[in-house]
Amino acid sequence: MTRLRLSAFLAVLVLLVTGVLAGPASADPIDDRRRAAEAQREAIAKAREQTEAAMEGVSAEIQALAVQLADTQAKIPGAQAVLDAAKTALEKAQREAAIIAARLVDAEEQQATITTTIAQDTEHAAAMRAAIGQMAREAYKGGGGVSSVDVILDSQSTDDFVQRYGLMATALRTQAQILDELKAAESANRNAEARLVAVKEKIAELKAAADQKVVEADAAKAAATAAKKALDDLLAQQVQQQAALDATKAALEAELARADAEAAQVQRELEQAIAEQRARDAAAGRPQGPPGAIGGGLFGNPTSISPIYVTSDYGMRLHPTLHYVRLHAGIDLRTYCNTPIYAGRGGTVTWAKSRFGFGNQVMIDSGFVNGNALSASYNHLTSFAVSSGQHVERGQLIGRSGNTGTSAACHLHFEVYVNGSTTDPRPLLGL
Repeated sequence: MTRLRLSAFLAVLVLLVTGVLAGPASADPIDDRRRAAEAQREAIAKAREQTEAAMEGVSAEIQALAVQLADTQAKIPGAQAVLDAAKTALEKAQREAAIIAARLVDAEEQQATITTTIAQDTEHAAAMRAAIGQMAREAYKGGGGVSSVDVILDSQSTDDFVQRYGLMATALRTQAQILDELKAAESANRNAEARLVAVKEKIAELKAAADQKVVEADAAKAAATAAKKALDDLLAQQVQQQAALDATKAALEAELARADAEAAQVQRELEQAIAEQRARDAAAGRPQGPPGAIGGGLFGNPTSISPIYVTSDYGMRLHPTLHYVRLHAGIDLRTYCNTPIYAGRGGTVTWAKSRFGFGNQVMIDSGFVNGNALSASYNHLTSFAVSSGQHVERGQLIGRSGNTGTSAACHLHFEVYVNGSTTDPRPLLGL
């Protein structure tokens, strides 16, 4: 058995949508976005299709409410993904802005340090130049300079010579040291000036980047705000639509009860017709043997869609609104409005008429197969191409698809009856 539950549809949809959105990045982001959009459209279409199938058997008004609710719920995962992406973009912009701000503070601190160092080195160099100038002035006052010859000639004694020579050597060493320090200070200052220019350029770049990040963060914040509003609107719409659908439960229960009663009446009519046929065959000396196994592939494709596309299977399913298990007694096949519907197997048209829930229905009796009475119904047709009592061949046009009865969209609801009871048409269609 297949249990079709709207919440399950939406859970699958969430996996489809989020799985696509969160998938690994490829070399072509445009293709990624196109694939994600296509996957989301397919998921929403599948959710709508399954919801329409689950709502079969109720009025168009209630169906419309259910489909609207399903559409809203199907959009919620995508809206949540957009919001998550917007939040991620905002957080990324904020992180990058914080990193740039920290780098800017560091660069500005470097600028201040280098500027202070340049000022101190400049002051030190000025002091050394002043010292060298003072030494030059003192030498000028003393006669323009002191040579080793002057030291020897002017010395009064050996001790005086030693003393004079030592003073001269100390003065020369001091002068050379000051000159070396001045050269080093000037070289350091040139390097510091170059570093300062580079730091100033970096500060200008960081400020421009910071301004750009402010723009990006503002845009990301606006996108996140818009995405949150879109999601909140969908959630509020979901609550309203669910409340509107819940308000229809009494009418919905009555309609489903009537549809079930009509299905039971169809089964009784078929069982009566089968009993009458068995009696006629027995009276004519052609009694039917005990029912045996029925093979697969007894029916051909009744639609113009090839290969056959199943939108909803046979079996028990949980109703998305009333939350009770109900038999989906046939198989829903994809067709489009007013497209041809063909006899899946030859036989006699039992009736071609409108029935509650089924809409325009063609019932074809294909006689007995291995002792089993075999019939099939073609439902929700928009028009008939055959009439009661008419013999039809397999593949013959019997009508056109539609949306009559309690159907949510154009499709073919195909049922197979074995001895008056419905059975899963899949194996009999060769699926």
